Amino acid sequence: MNNKYELIYEGKAKKVFSHQDEDKVIIEFKDDATAFNALKKAKFEGKGKLNCLISARIFEHLKQHNIPTHYLELKNGNTMVAQKIKIIPLEIVLRNIAYGSLCKQTTIESGTVLEKPLIDIYLKNDELNDPLITKDRIQLMKILSSRDLDLIIDLTLKINKILKSFFKDIQLRLVDFKLEFGYDFNKNIVLGDEISPDNCRLWDLNQKNDTIVSLDKDRFRNDLGGLIEAYSEINQRINELI
Repeated sequence: MNNKYELIYEGKAKKVFSHQDEDKVIIEFKDDATAFNALKKAKFEGKGKLNCLISARIFEHLKQHNIPTHYLELKNGNTMVAQKIKIIPLEIVLRNIAYGSLCKQTTIESGTVLEKPLIDIYLKNDELNDPLITKDRIQLMKILSSRDLDLIIDLTLKINKILKSFFKDIQLRLVDFKLEFGYDFNKNIVLGDEISPDNCRLWDLNQKNDTIVSLDKDRFRNDLGGLIEAYSEINQRINELI
């Protein structure tokens, strides 16, 4: 990244730089992979570029369906230009199928198709290990108004319908995903962060039996191998679709 751009923030998977326009930022996707709140770390060459390309295409698709996002344009392979937003410190997780932490924390059997999408909200705080949080606690902490929280939940449900259809078209089942939102300069809520195999759980529908083949970060979490191959497969399918 050119030295004239100031590093504003560096997270586990991305760096955010200033832009010549004060209401924009440059987001650079890193090759780092983390899991279990960064207790497990590794680097995969080409991962940042794949996540950036996949996220850009998905953001473009969502914008075509009138979902407000921070995404503006691709700058190059692993970098995009986005609106500068104030991130709301909540992680919104929507689940279509029971898997992972939901099954560890409840008596719901892994692989259960949920009658309706389940939305779990987590406080975005590494020191507290991103705890599950209630609506009442959100109001108590004055993170955002109940009106804005309802708006975010409504947007998340709309995004789920769009993404389920999008991924089904490329033979993927959307099991669950994590979203982050923020406020733009006009105090409007927009979708931020990224949408990629890093924060979506995606199962390959091309399997002839009930075998689960993950094409997402579970390949890293669960030591399955083939992470770059899985992300490359998703990117290729998206390119064939558009």
